[in-house]
Amino acid sequence: MRVSMSPVPAVPTPTTPVPAEETAEVRQLVDDWFASHARDLPWRSPDRTPYGVLVSEVMLQQTPVVRVEPAWRAWMTRWPTPADLATAAPADVLRAWDRLGYPRRALRLRECARAVVERHDGELPTDEAALRALPGIGEYTAAAIRAFAFGLRSTVLDTNVRRVIARVAEGIALPAPALTVAERRLAQAFVPDDDRSAARWAAGSMELGALVCTARAPRCDDCPVRALCAWRAAGFPADAHAGRRRTQAWAGTDRQVRGRIMALLREALEPVPAHAVAAVWPDAGQRDRCLASLLADHLVEQIGPAEDPRYRLPG
Repeated sequence: MRVSMSPVPAVPTPTTPVPAEETAEVRQLVDDWFASHARDLPWRSPDRTPYGVLVSEVMLQQTPVVRVEPAWRAWMTRWPTPADLATAAPADVLRAWDRLGYPRRALRLRECARAVVERHDGELPTDEAALRALPGIGEYTAAAIRAFAFGLRSTVLDTNVRRVIARVAEGIALPAPALTVAERRLAQAFVPDDDRSAARWAAGSMELGALVCTARAPRCDDCPVRALCAWRAAGFPADAHAGRRRTQAWAGTDRQVRGRIMALLREALEPVPAHAVAAVWPDAGQRDRCLASLLADHLVEQIGPAEDPRYRLPG
């Protein structure tokens, strides 16, 4: 791929499209690499279901594969279809979600399953607009389901794919914090016209970003497109957007407190008294704020009189 050697090349516009032969060369190299380096993941198996792909995509949001795979297998054994999940008790769903984090995702997944049953007779639709109309499914998830569940052409843009394209085609360390119209246009230029090749590119570029073209310690010597990478040719310039990125701390945050409360309730056989909840965190103000937010998010229920409240998972 003959790309600009400047540190930050101009992003292609409708009047200056990426040459087809350049994108084709990158795609072929990535496809060849993916054929021999793809991880053997259950949601990629030939007998995968669209619902199984949906579950994997929701679980994988901000959660590494190593934690998701055993949870996914247990989930699919317990609720193998949208109809099974649609009738599950919210408390059971939250317990099965365990420590995957962001437990609202679990309830949204159940809500989505109910909508699939009610609107589509229990089968996920292939149409992007119909997918995005389902609870909890946004632009990325709809595109991923089309590509990975149905093998259809779509522009799949997660953080891994964005990083690969930013480095190879733009010569920058990392893409901007928020997806731009120009970036989406550039990504679309890499998507092949036919369904099968487009789905392979989506999977291959995502895997390359996850395993080789990583954010913090890229393995450039092992990259199949290293000779074509504009970022490498430019001398690996630093991230121009570093000052705009927010790091996600954990220790001492409300996320940690919410997680401790949820863990307590998941493990409890009976509603938990207020003094037991109070014991999970020393800062009473922060703890009460987090408990209130869990109640507002319908992740926790309060029962009993106000002077002696008890707490449990919903339902």
